[in-house]
Amino acid sequence: MHTVNAIGKSCPEPVILTKEALEEFNVDDAICRDNVERFAKTQGCTVTIKEKDKEIHLTIQRTQKQAVSLENQEEKKKSITNTVFYIASDQMGIGVEDLGHILMRAFIKTIKDLKKKPEKLIFVNSGVKLSTKGSKVISDLQELQKSGITILSCGTCLDFYGLKEDLEVGNISNMFEILSSLEKADKVIRP
Repeated sequence: MHTVNAIGKSCPEPVILTKEALEEFNVDDAICRDNVERFAKTQGCTVTIKEKDKEIHLTIQRTQKQAVSLENQEEKKKSITNTVFYIASDQMGIGVEDLGHILMRAFIKTIKDLKKKPEKLIFVNSGVKLSTKGSKVISDLQELQKSGITILSCGTCLDFYGLKEDLEVGNISNMFEILSSLEKADKVIRP
């Protein structure tokens, strides 16, 4: 087993290095820690985290993914599709800003009424404002998350807007996870 040192590297580099190594890993940032841990778990690995001083040491071990019962898989197929909603703005359409905000709120609120729901909602650029404190759709997004929809917000975007500490729903993501999600999706919808 060897140790990969990602101290000083910003996301998505630690996640890419994790994919390559999947053994032991050092980072110095809580967001990188969370992204690496989440990625490793999606690969069927267990993760042990030890923090000392300003360094975070992750030990990643490969395990067999737990089998999900066929009944649960069928139930998920009935309500959730392999569709990703890629939301790149806190408003919908081009034109009057106030109307754009109203349309985006209506779009988010209507997702719960769809017969086939998306697997993921990905928020980038000013779209991250919808998943943070003060957003008028937080309760709707929390309801969607409880129904099994994954909600991801771009960490770089949250940093840019100074909103990283204000995230109310979903997970902070990185470009590698976002691109992987878009690549694996059967359909990507951008309102």
